[in-house]
Amino acid sequence: MKKKKKTKQYTEVSALGQSISMSANKARRVIDQIRGRSYEETLMILELMPYRACSPILKLIYSAAANGIHNMNFDERSLIISKAEVNEGATVKKLKPRAKGQGYPIKRCTCHITIVLRDISLHEQYEEYIRDHWALMD
Repeated sequence: MKKKKKTKQYTEVSALGQSISMSANKARRVIDQIRGRSYEETLMILELMPYRACSPILKLIYSAAANGIHNMNFDERSLIISKAEVNEGATVKKLKPRAKGQGYPIKRCTCHITIVLRDISLHEQYEEYIRDHWALMD
């Protein structure tokens, strides 16, 4: 059974894209550019980048933001990308027919992309609440 990674329940939302047909290194090239940036700035960057990896990443970011706005009542102006990671998925192996009855191996790489958005306004309120709560216990 696969263990789900914990996020900070009240201040973060995530979206996971599995088995995206793309090399992990090509997706990492784009993910490294957007990690730690604001949601609105990330959308502008991804729409202007010329790489094929941008469209599935853009869909995931839209999905994570929609999760936060709909389920947690986050404000999209205060969202930042707190974590973005790319892991290698399964490799699909095929044989392409070649001359003289031979076969040439083809490897189709896949990757799993995880995007975690954090609402910085709620994160600050949450940390302040925890700090005050622990101060009362001392």
